[in-house]
Amino acid sequence: MTALRQSAIRELEKIPEDKISFILQIMQGVNGLYYDNQAERQEAFSRLEQLRRKGTVTDYDEELASYRKEKYGK
Repeated sequence: MTALRQSAIRELEKIPEDKISFILQIMQGVNGLYYDNQAERQEAFSRLEQLRRKGTVTDYDEELASYRKEKYGK
């Protein structure tokens, strides 16, 4: 157990029993924010993966020439 965690536990032990429920609500809220943020990141990454094109280009110079010809007619 880290020193920081031990310090937090000592502080919790000093809190009156009737105030513990408030501390628990705060702790659960903080944990919820952290895990929601992680879930949100994972969801965003999944959406990006779905949008990403799977490339089949083997000759990039030829591909670029093709786009230029299509766009500029050269």
